[in-house]
Amino acid sequence: MARPRDPRRRTELLDAIIGHLTVHGVAGLSLRPLAQALGQSTSVLTHHFATKDDLITAVLTHLDQRQRDRLQALPGWAEGRSLGAVIRASWDWHLSDDHLPLIRLLHEIEGLAAAGRLTGPYVPTMLGDRAEFVADALRAHGVPDEAARANATLLNAAYAGLQLDYLTTGDKKRVEAALDRLVELADAWTRRS
Repeated sequence: MARPRDPRRRTELLDAIIGHLTVHGVAGLSLRPLAQALGQSTSVLTHHFATKDDLITAVLTHLDQRQRDRLQALPGWAEGRSLGAVIRASWDWHLSDDHLPLIRLLHEIEGLAAAGRLTGPYVPTMLGDRAEFVADALRAHGVPDEAARANATLLNAAYAGLQLDYLTTGDKKRVEAALDRLVELADAWTRRS
């Protein structure tokens, strides 16, 4: 009988793995070299993550949960404060020096999936779950149910596109002017008559 997985140890490993991936990327990821870099045996990693796909799924789930926790902690996420203010606060948090490496990692994973180089279900699942999470916030801000999911998908895609533009060009002034337009659009969707 296999020994049970320790959830606390798994979280510690995920944090270490994410730290490693923010520096080295995921494109050439292999479990054996990753284990060595972390000072672990391969069997420790495979105990918690049976395959590379399992590991990437766990990384994305862990990062997505961190993001959800952060967003839900912002004043106004569920009600009250404008959704545009939540978007702006999220942007400022994402683009801080501490969090920029995580954003680069997420976009690398998404880019590899879009290029067909990561074929597991984890990226489509994450994007679908993210759309539903944002749609729930839109609904809480008064957006009708039939429009919430489409608006959430548009909001997520525009936000991610602006992040990519900033990461690629470094043109903060131009990109944030476009973000201001996105904030206005989100506030227009959620403005109660």
